[in-house]
Amino acid sequence: MKIKTGIIGAGILGLAIAYKIREAEPDTEIYLFDKESGPGMHQSGRNSGVLHCGLSYEPGSLKAHLAVSGIREMVEFCRKNGIDHELCGKVVVASGEREERVLEDLAQRGAANGLKGLTFLSSSELEKREPHVKASAALFVPEEGIVDYKGVMGALASRILENGGNIAYNTRIGGCAVKRNREFIVIAGKREFVVDRLINCAGLHADQVYQSCTNMERPLRIVPFRGEYLRLKPDAEYLVNHLVYPVPDPAYPFLGVHFTRMIHGGREVGPNAVLAFKREGYSWRDFSFKDSLDTIAAPGFREFLKRNFHFAAREFSSSLFKSSFLEKARHLIPDITADQLEPGQTGVRAQAIENTGVLAMDFRIVSDGSQVHVLNAPSPGATASLAIAGYIVKNYIHLN
Repeated sequence: MKIKTGIIGAGILGLAIAYKIREAEPDTEIYLFDKESGPGMHQSGRNSGVLHCGLSYEPGSLKAHLAVSGIREMVEFCRKNGIDHELCGKVVVASGEREERVLEDLAQRGAANGLKGLTFLSSSELEKREPHVKASAALFVPEEGIVDYKGVMGALASRILENGGNIAYNTRIGGCAVKRNREFIVIAGKREFVVDRLINCAGLHADQVYQSCTNMERPLRIVPFRGEYLRLKPDAEYLVNHLVYPVPDPAYPFLGVHFTRMIHGGREVGPNAVLAFKREGYSWRDFSFKDSLDTIAAPGFREFLKRNFHFAAREFSSSLFKSSFLEKARHLIPDITADQLEPGQTGVRAQAIENTGVLAMDFRIVSDGSQVHVLNAPSPGATASLAIAGYIVKNYIHLN
């Protein structure tokens, strides 16, 4: 009898898992469900398109391991499938002694994670690469790059369908129940599907799907952080040649306002990290009483806000006032002016918060019988999606 696998969420990770299962177990019946009209309509399709190579992640963490192997696997997938990508390199810059110490630590982390070619740039070398960037120290990361993630998702979806998989868009999951012999009934739209195993890749709704499918309390809570970008006007694109990042604050999983060269042209500046009032809240106008109440009611969120009120206030300020956002950008390129910028895209990051109020820094995958729940897989989740999928297939899915 064929094993039937149901996957909730057709973002890049759900697609990658379906693709990997079909590779390992060709006779498996795949049912991939998504409430939107196409793949990756949220986090996967609304990010900056960066290939992250694992510089800043804690050595030994799942993030570090899967980011390093993941970027290499993603690049190979792009090569085989003719998807636009480029390993253009990233420059991480520091200003002052404190940031220089953090940058030294980043270089050590990157080396421990297996990155190659990490190089501290002299002033003249930095000026040659990025003449408008000002810094007291700079680290060049050659393995970092940019990619067309929508192209990746399109290729994955095509492979899944070509191999007999099923993708049901416009299909909202209404619930699931355990049937006899540990089978699951998945209520998808107006239909019911019986599957032998269930994988939750619901991203912004992963914790809620976990609760619905297991009838257990959520071990952590997804809190949406909106990331807003500005775009350099065409006559200002000369300001940036590569990816230019500040030294990140090690207390947070956000990388700070940075400059990104896009795979199809253009330059972006951002993002900030603003608490959103809706799980898919891409502007101040997007508000959900239910989502906001769910966030506020979480003990972990209240503890996080108490400990990090000044951080949250600064991020709100950068959203409300362009001058505040511009100040962050000028930390890297002092000469940039407000009239060189225009509104860019926005995205929402599904950031898990522990019940203690601590932000979940690593990927979080849990299993319950034949259920697998990906509860935290933000950046570098897109870069590492194929590696995460391989890890899940190897460690959580029992193949024939």
